[in-house]
Amino acid sequence: MRNRIITFLIILTNLLSARAQETPNAQQARRMFNETYQMVYGPEGSQLHYKVNILGIYKTEGTIWTKGKKSRFIDERYIAWNDDVTYYRLERKKSTIVIYDAHSDERDKYATKFKFEPDNYTYSIKDAQEGYYITLKAKKGVKGIKEARCLLDKKTHYPINVRIKVGVFHTTIKISQFKTGGISDNTFVFPREKYPDYKYIDKR
Repeated sequence: MRNRIITFLIILTNLLSARAQETPNAQQARRMFNETYQMVYGPEGSQLHYKVNILGIYKTEGTIWTKGKKSRFIDERYIAWNDDVTYYRLERKKSTIVIYDAHSDERDKYATKFKFEPDNYTYSIKDAQEGYYITLKAKKGVKGIKEARCLLDKKTHYPINVRIKVGVFHTTIKISQFKTGGISDNTFVFPREKYPDYKYIDKR
């Protein structure tokens, strides 16, 4: 028990030391980012329209709903439901529905490159005419997203634009029609009765 207490005190001291070393700019950036992050992924959920541009080669847009680890999205090619237990991906052209475990990386190998942990980054903020720019830079050894720049609305702090760097490549996500709160859990439940004629492929 004594060793556990000592270990806890060491961890706590390190955390407090790290916070103390942050500049006021970094503290403000982290605080504002956390506020927006909770709007998007918090217990009340959110909804937004997005446009994605990957290297100018692949472009798509759609609507996404999130609530904690649950999600749902619709675009021109796919619809997906994730209730944090099972992930269903409907492929429009093939009339197929592929089923995965919600926590499996196999369900979307590209998306796994964008896994994000807030504590893996340093933060800074810049006040501009169009809004607040919050820049996140990955700490040494962090894989996946190396840098992100988020543009927030000055009044609401809603996200407007996110530019993400993975390796040497950049992806731009434009966000509109943002709504926070009031998202029902039923949003993330796959409505199997609507797709009786689709081919089901279970990869769990």
